[in-house]
Amino acid sequence: MPETLSEAPETEKDPLPAMGFLEHLEELRRRIIYSLIAMVVGFFACWGYAEKIYDFVQAPIMTALRKNGLEQKLVYLNPTDGFNLYIKTAFVAGLFLTSPFVLYQVWAFIAPGLYRKEKKYVVPFMVFTVLLFLSGGAFGYKIVFPAALDFLISYSKQFQPMITISEYTDLFLAIIVGLGVIFEMPILVFFLSLMGIVSAGWMWRNLRYSILVIFIIAAILTPTTDILNMCLFAAPMVGLYVLSIGVAWLVHPKQRRERRERQAKG
Repeated sequence: MPETLSEAPETEKDPLPAMGFLEHLEELRRRIIYSLIAMVVGFFACWGYAEKIYDFVQAPIMTALRKNGLEQKLVYLNPTDGFNLYIKTAFVAGLFLTSPFVLYQVWAFIAPGLYRKEKKYVVPFMVFTVLLFLSGGAFGYKIVFPAALDFLISYSKQFQPMITISEYTDLFLAIIVGLGVIFEMPILVFFLSLMGIVSAGWMWRNLRYSILVIFIIAAILTPTTDILNMCLFAAPMVGLYVLSIGVAWLVHPKQRRERRERQAKG
C-alpha cells in the first residue's frame, strides 16, 4: 500500500489483511465468474423482450429518417443479421439490468485492500457508480446519438440511405455503452485518490492538458466530424473531470488526515 495510507491510528487498530498473489488471482477469478453468471442471467431475462427492446434502440434512427422525409426502414445483408441483432440487444440490455451486481463485484474485489473506515464508502460507491453508468447511457441516447444521426442524415439526404441493422446497432452500442463507461471517471478518480496515487492539486494543475486529452478522446469517439457533436461528447467529460477534482480532495489521505487533526484540536 502507498505510504500515504499508512496512518498509525488505522494500521494499529485495523491492519490490512495480507493476501498473496495467488489469492488475489483467485479472488479476481471468482468475481469475474460471478459477473459473467449475472450477465448470462440478465441476457436470458431480456431475450424474451428483444424485439420490444430493439424498437427502443431503433427509435433515434427512425426519428432522424422521418425528420428528413426518408423511408423509415433499415436493411440487412445476411440472413443471420436479424438473429445476431437480437442477441446483441438482449446482451447489452442484460448488462444494464445487472450493472448494480456487476459493479458490486468490482467493489468486493477492491475492498479487502481497504481499511475498515474506508469500506464505509460501499453505499455511496454503489449508488454513484450505477447512477453514473445509467446517466452516461441516457445522455448518449437522449442527446448525443440523436444529434449525431440528425447531422449525418440531413447532410446526406439527397442520397437514398441503405442503413444496415448491424452497422446501426454497432454504432448505437458503441456510443451508449462508451458514454456509460466514460461517466465512471469520478469513480476511477475516487479509488486512485483513496490510494494516494492522484490528488486534487495535481488534477487542477494539469487541467489544461486534461481538457486537451478529453477533446482528443471526444474527436475519436464521436461518429461525426463536426465541432458541435465533438463538444457534445467533451462537455460532460470536462464536467466530470471537475467533479472528480472535488472527489479527489474529499478522499485523499492527506485531506482526511488534516480533517482528523482539526477535529482532534477542536
